[in-house]
Amino acid sequence: MPNSEDIRGAPLSVPAELLSSRPARIVVADDDRLARQMLVSILQKAGFQVEAVDDGQEAIELIGRGGVDLALLDIVMPRLTGLEACRLLKSMTAETFLPVVLVTVKSDTASRVEGLKIGADDYVCKPFEEEELLARVGSMLRIKRLHDHVAAQRAYLEQLSIHDEMTGLYNYRYLFTRLNEEFKRAERYHEPFACVLVDIDRLKAMNEIGGRTLGDAVIRRVADGIRRSVREVDVIARYGGEEFLIVLPSTHFAGSLTVAERIWREASGNPVEFGGASRPCSVSIGVSLYPSRDVRSKDALIRAAESALHQAKREGGNRICVFQQHGQIYTPTGSAEPPPPPPPGKLRRSSDPAFAAAQDEPREPQTRRGADLAPLTSRKPI
Repeated sequence: MPNSEDIRGAPLSVPAELLSSRPARIVVADDDRLARQMLVSILQKAGFQVEAVDDGQEAIELIGRGGVDLALLDIVMPRLTGLEACRLLKSMTAETFLPVVLVTVKSDTASRVEGLKIGADDYVCKPFEEEELLARVGSMLRIKRLHDHVAAQRAYLEQLSIHDEMTGLYNYRYLFTRLNEEFKRAERYHEPFACVLVDIDRLKAMNEIGGRTLGDAVIRRVADGIRRSVREVDVIARYGGEEFLIVLPSTHFAGSLTVAERIWREASGNPVEFGGASRPCSVSIGVSLYPSRDVRSKDALIRAAESALHQAKREGGNRICVFQQHGQIYTPTGSAEPPPPPPPGKLRRSSDPAFAAAQDEPREPQTRRGADLAPLTSRKPI
């Protein structure tokens, strides 16, 4: 739509609310060369971008490429009449709104009535009255702009209904819809399935240091790291204030542990810059797997991931815990500074009988769990 600085000579009948950074794009279809040129001249003088064709078929092809705001169609044209073109355009743009204005002669009442019945939005009569033509075009474009605004707001609200506003990840409500779908698919096709639950360590302390600004920055940084660590088919959702749940379809033990370690390294290797200083952050991760003896439902899968996460937190955080019949905890060696390990050869037992906690000597690669994890490609493709 025309910009106010570019159309100082435009007729006063062009509505001011139509003026924006982009001129409205109008397609004119008329086999009468003189009438077509007159329409183009009037509309271009008003500041609109106009493309002219001489039959309905060309108009359909042009509009099908997108970016058109209004169509002006003569009723009588070769190959495809204005009425036929109108019917096709309305079926093509059922989910959007493209105003169609028919061009008729004053005596052709029957065609105008038929056109309005099949979906035409308005009509103009030959010979043209310039002010009336611009008023009708302006009215249709105003309606289109309002329709597009409502459609954009609806799409935004739909996004808000399933996404977390701060991180852009899926929210809790959408998560369980997808989790239920993926779990049923895993049951039906006997596919492996995993959940990874991530919790940011010491977020409350960070809020005390830098307020919510620092805390929110850490949450967003961890969310971005998780995005970089998973496939497109994996589902990431914000599970709580500082918790994230990742659903991994078609993923077995080695693949889920690879993803968990990748997330752990992303979080620990990317400190947040705040107040002129780098603020390191770390995460604790719980992993649960299906199928397993203790996991037979999606609720059990979530409980297992939560149990594994709680155990990782009890062991001091900044580590990964996998829920199994004989669960294990380890801290991958890498960019983060792990807690001091126990003496080599000794196993540190968890108070929870469902878990056995072990911290391996990082200077002895042959004994480190996670050092020889399968790469992400070992996860079965969807």
